[in-house]
Amino acid sequence: MKQKFLELLKSVNREGMDKLIEFIEKTDFFKAPASTRYHGAYEGGLLEHSLKVYELLVHKVKNAPIEIEVSEETLIIIALLHDICKVNFYKVDYRNAKNAFGEWEKVPYYTVEDTIPYGHGEKSVMMITEYMKLTVEEKYCIRWHMGFTEAKEVYNTLGQAFKKFPLALLLHEADLEATYFFDI
Repeated sequence: MKQKFLELLKSVNREGMDKLIEFIEKTDFFKAPASTRYHGAYEGGLLEHSLKVYELLVHKVKNAPIEIEVSEETLIIIALLHDICKVNFYKVDYRNAKNAFGEWEKVPYYTVEDTIPYGHGEKSVMMITEYMKLTVEEKYCIRWHMGFTEAKEVYNTLGQAFKKFPLALLLHEADLEATYFFDI
């Protein structure tokens, strides 16, 4: 999976992508979970989730009820990097739990250690743009990929973003489907 992820990113001809890839390779991206307990809560979950979102997004764009004009590069960027904010974000800790024999033992679990508390989608946009430029549409897609899991106070803004950039809605749907249909 790591090789496929890197091949896709390397196919993007955008200034700074090489530096972004170098950054990613120095992080825990390929080993990080996708979440602490909701989906992909295992080593490599973030990588698997990102690739599944890409696969689903490509399918959604091809089968959308309206025509979505988008480059392959944009699909790669928004799908594979929408959750880059999760690098170096999860840490392993231990807690006591009873095993199958009813005995207490220390078991590992993922916990959050957010050293850059800047939100979620907006944090991913910020991190990417430290290395390369994003189009306006890419910024909106990544920023709003969480959709209606955002605070209800921003639903009006979210709705406007989805109307302006339908690709953002498709990314949100692909993210949800990877999470809830495939548990990654």
